Amino acid sequence: MDYLSLKHFHMGCAAASGALFLLRGAWMLRASPALGQRWVKIVPHLIDTALLVSAITLAVWSGQSPGSHPWLMAKLCALVAYIVLGTIALKRGKTLAVRATAFVAAVLVFAYIVAVAVTRQPWPF
Repeated sequence: MDYLSLKHFHMGCAAASGALFLLRGAWMLRASPALGQRWVKIVPHLIDTALLVSAITLAVWSGQSPGSHPWLMAKLCALVAYIVLGTIALKRGKTLAVRATAFVAAVLVFAYIVAVAVTRQPWPF
């Protein structure tokens, strides 16, 4: 697979990951039993693993590192925030209000990650 194909694969994984997170968040807000389905617990992890592996491969192939590219460090830090907020939204939040707030914050962080990726600027706004 060449660099451009891998980049498109990475973007597809990001889109799929975001779409599944939105779906799972909507199910969480509605207290839908669909959130407990087996595939809902497995598929997002597979997609996110492919997303992370493709990101690392792209960085290695292009010789980029978070230490030398501030926008990459911003994406990495935002990714950690997104994971923490997503975990609170879908699993660890004790009340619906906490979960809903974490969900909205996670969606905003995801949008920030996409904006940083597109502009390659740590502050893309």
